Amino acid sequence: MAPERNNFNLSGPKHLKAVDWTNEDHRRSVAACLVQGVYVVEGDLRKKRKDSQALASPWWESFHFQMLELLEDDSDSSIFGAIYKFEFPASHSNLSIDGCPCYVIAFRGTILKRKSLERDIKLNLRIIRNALHLDPRFKKAMQAVRSKANLNSSNVWLAGHSLGSAIALLAGKTMAKEGIFLETFLFNLPYPSVPIEKITHEKVMHVIRGAGNAFRAALVLAMKKKFGELPKAWAPCLFVNPADFICSKYDEYFEHKKKMEKFGLGGIERLATQFSLRGLIIGNESEPMHRIPSAYLTVNLTGYPDFKQAHGINQWWSHDLHLKSKLYISE
Repeated sequence: MAPERNNFNLSGPKHLKAVDWTNEDHRRSVAACLVQGVYVVEGDLRKKRKDSQALASPWWESFHFQMLELLEDDSDSSIFGAIYKFEFPASHSNLSIDGCPCYVIAFRGTILKRKSLERDIKLNLRIIRNALHLDPRFKKAMQAVRSKANLNSSNVWLAGHSLGSAIALLAGKTMAKEGIFLETFLFNLPYPSVPIEKITHEKVMHVIRGAGNAFRAALVLAMKKKFGELPKAWAPCLFVNPADFICSKYDEYFEHKKKMEKFGLGGIERLATQFSLRGLIIGNESEPMHRIPSAYLTVNLTGYPDFKQAHGINQWWSHDLHLKSKLYISE
């Protein structure tokens, strides 16, 4: 059954009147709404409204955030992200802020409008090529993340949807390798890989994937190239929908990793995920974007009639979802 569609307004979800920052559903909903705020700000600017935050501000003000800074792409002047700061309301002295972030850095996904579409498509192609880290948009995002992490690394959230979740993931991975673990919310994260999960025979699928891992692991050893281990203690929150082909493969990805470790082949798996055969073919030896040792994976099993709704950000602040969550930690 599809969820209730009229459960939100211009201020976000109707049911979320008071945020319990220790509640996983509340935290997910707030992170999704702050990403939506970036979409609305960019929409206001694109439509040349006098006040670019006229429709957007309720999405963060209702949760006691202020927008500190907009992140603008120098190539097309579009807004791709924003930095929010939590402001404790003086009129709510009994408000609990345990687990509340001080800063949230949120990134939008692809916008199918003429002004930003061409630029966003180029970014998506960089994801496929494992070259997102070379793009000026990501470098600007990384500067913003470092500036706030250096102030308060224990209380900074990253959040993104689709293309924006790829930026948030790469930023989180970069900081994790430096020993700074940022809580990260990734909505409908793209999975750029050959869709072998479409093979209906489970044993055949795992044999093919295992053979591919062995081949990549051998290449890594032969090339003596290593991209650095990601700490298994850093586990970003992934939110995927099985009806969304862009992100649906993460469930199978982590289950396969679990099976490899169960059979004592975790070392091969870890070596293999350091390298992308697609990257070798196109001349880019960068680390695969979807290389994530640990994650808290949430799958939305609620029924959706089409891809657009299954990929949308608004599903993640609904209160009547059928969710399956599991923590995967690399052994």
